[in-house]
Amino acid sequence: MVLKAEQPVGAYALLDQLKAERAGAAPPTVYRALDFLLEQGLIHRVESLNAYVGCVSAGEQHAHQFLICRDCGTTLELSDAGIEAALKAAAAREGFSALKMTVEIEGVCGNCQGA
Repeated sequence: MVLKAEQPVGAYALLDQLKAERAGAAPPTVYRALDFLLEQGLIHRVESLNAYVGCVSAGEQHAHQFLICRDCGTTLELSDAGIEAALKAAAAREGFSALKMTVEIEGVCGNCQGA
């Protein structure tokens, strides 16, 4: 369901979809499935939206950046090595060792700008 979604989807929206197929579905079922998909690198959590999106580079270890449209909710995943390198260098200058990086950029997508 997350992988097919066009926009980030929250756990309770997933639960509602699952209940349509399995009446007894409960939140722990959804959260266990999401945890598994996160561990496998198949999805990402968009922290600011408290939602999940499919990964464009599933199975590969990579830094990711999200462009989030505040008008339509479209979320685009980037995997820009230059951004990753710049953030690691900035962290290193402060004596900080970056282990995981997620960048979320909120703005307006090209479609909404043109509307």
